[in-house]
Amino acid sequence: MDIETTFQFHHVPVLAEEVISSLDIKPDGIYADCTAGGGGHSFLIASRLSENGHLYCFDRDPEAIAAAKQRLLPFGEKVTFICSNFCNIKEALESVKIDGALIDLGVSSYQLDNPVRGFSYMHDAPLDMRMSQNDTLSAYDVVNGYSKEELIRILRDYGEEKFAPKIAAQIVKDRQFSPIATTAQLSELVRKTVGAIYSKDSGHPAKRTFQAIRIEVNGELAVIAPTIENITSMLNPGGKLAVITFHSLEDRIVKQTFAKLAKGCTCPPKLPVCVCGKKPLITAGKPIIPSEDEIMKNSRSKSAKLRVAEKL
Repeated sequence: MDIETTFQFHHVPVLAEEVISSLDIKPDGIYADCTAGGGGHSFLIASRLSENGHLYCFDRDPEAIAAAKQRLLPFGEKVTFICSNFCNIKEALESVKIDGALIDLGVSSYQLDNPVRGFSYMHDAPLDMRMSQNDTLSAYDVVNGYSKEELIRILRDYGEEKFAPKIAAQIVKDRQFSPIATTAQLSELVRKTVGAIYSKDSGHPAKRTFQAIRIEVNGELAVIAPTIENITSMLNPGGKLAVITFHSLEDRIVKQTFAKLAKGCTCPPKLPVCVCGKKPLITAGKPIIPSEDEIMKNSRSKSAKLRVAEKL
């Protein structure tokens, strides 16, 4: 990666002060940034570690890893970089116990703003949306290869799109004549299909469609709960797990998984005593949201929520 690309990957980390405060970083602790991106949060974590501390940086995007390496050069061997989906953290770190971890579930500003990556309905680019170029399934494959029923399911479940049947039907109709190959084509298709009946308060008509397809391409939701459970098993007592979400689908999974781990017992409510023997593993508080000042400085932080769990 050249310097220009590395600079483009730099962006302001969301809820940075709140994340660092919540992790309560020990100078000699072991930490994991599961979504390193351009290294914004990673830099703040690493800067608080002594020579005995260590940070593991994960990202599935090789370009993100390259950018993070460049940004974290001053910390030398205090940081280890692992190009992998964060769902592989337990296998990658084997028996390592950690004192804290961060998962930032948002798409990086670099990925959104780089037209080549095909994430945004605001730029014309080939339909891609892969967080890792090593993955095989792309947005092009989904849009041009999935059945009408599959498209409806994705748009409804992952985009919470109330016009899912209408949009899916139009996609299937249009692709009969020629493939829908670019973000501009897809964005315009959605705009023409539902733009006139779409609420102005809902933002761009294609926003939910692009979100849904991106989630399908990258398998984003399926890995959240098992990763939280794996990280919880890796945390030392008192260790913290911080998770940043950007839409209700992600936040619901995090909230429910934290609640499950905080409850422990899975016995039916009718039983007078617990027989499963499962104990609470964590405590979790209410979500933290960005300040008005942060939202003014970084509009992309508006929908962010930070949930933090502490290992018992």
